[in-house]
Amino acid sequence: MLPDPALPPTSEAQPPNFDGWTCPLPLRDYPTIVMGHGGGGQLSGELIEHLFVPAFSNPLLEGLTDSAVVTLGGARLAFSTDSFVVQPLFFPGGSIGDLAVNGTVNDLAMSGAQPAYLSCGFILEEGVELSVVGRIAKDLGTAAERAGVTIATGDTKVVDTGHGDGVYINTAGIGLVREGVDIRPQRAVPGDVVIVSGMIGVHGIAIMSVREGISFGTEVTSDCAPLNGLVDAMLDATLDLHVLRDPTRGGVATSLNEIAKTAGVGVELVERDLPIPETVANACAFLGLDPLYVANEGKLLAIVAPEDADQVLAAIRAHPLGADAAIIGECVEAHPGMVVTKTTFGATRVVDTPIGEQLPRIC
Repeated sequence: MLPDPALPPTSEAQPPNFDGWTCPLPLRDYPTIVMGHGGGGQLSGELIEHLFVPAFSNPLLEGLTDSAVVTLGGARLAFSTDSFVVQPLFFPGGSIGDLAVNGTVNDLAMSGAQPAYLSCGFILEEGVELSVVGRIAKDLGTAAERAGVTIATGDTKVVDTGHGDGVYINTAGIGLVREGVDIRPQRAVPGDVVIVSGMIGVHGIAIMSVREGISFGTEVTSDCAPLNGLVDAMLDATLDLHVLRDPTRGGVATSLNEIAKTAGVGVELVERDLPIPETVANACAFLGLDPLYVANEGKLLAIVAPEDADQVLAAIRAHPLGADAAIIGECVEAHPGMVVTKTTFGATRVVDTPIGEQLPRIC
């Protein structure tokens, strides 16, 4: 019998050497951009941390919040920008025009600001119907009026056919922060209560149902809405809101993981207290998705001191956008930087940040 060329040239085969072996996890060292880099998960975080932050490093960026709070002429202003590439352009409950306004308005509101002015940049693909652009522009203007903001400036660019996917929109916004308000993820501490303003996962499932042509027995309508009025009502109840976040890309799970890591606290959720509509729960079961990771566009997370929780919850429920608000968990000293859920069976499961996103191109 001929010797096996894979064995060393000795009389006996040597035992395998496992030093340096690694588990075949998904490749993370990508040489090019992949869709997951835009999903709001771990890949997005790595792109920001290792590429953009070193290039732009300054104290205002250190918080990595949805809007930066700056001081200008003695006034405290929140400043934010966002880009929208959703497909399809129109969906039950809204359009890319509604998203462009509400997304930026909500980012400003999460700093406790009253949004005032927006910019609007349209990137149009050659060949897109003017009627489509006109409908989106009308939706955008109507959404701005509803949110109480003014489109103060803008820009338009046209790209070659095949390079723009119809319509992309970029918006930036500024708003005035109330005196005495200090809302940022670093303020979450053990004992704080976690509140969500309503049913979760609706926007992502609405987009998926239209994009994939899947019927779930009833139409799922996006929750896309401006949250500045709701935040005003909460601030009227107490100025001492610790953290606000609108759980868009990556859903409730990703937002809470970001807060937990920034604040150095653990977060414990109670599964039975999560407000998940039956249509979303059924759709997620059918598609193999977790509602905690599905995007929202008209909901917020609030982290508040336990002594303020009841009055904040009451203020949210008294607002038209907060009727289904619920306390869903608390911040704890254990497992800092980690989010867990207590299941209905009495077990505990880790709710980690996803690598990419379950549903891409939802905003």
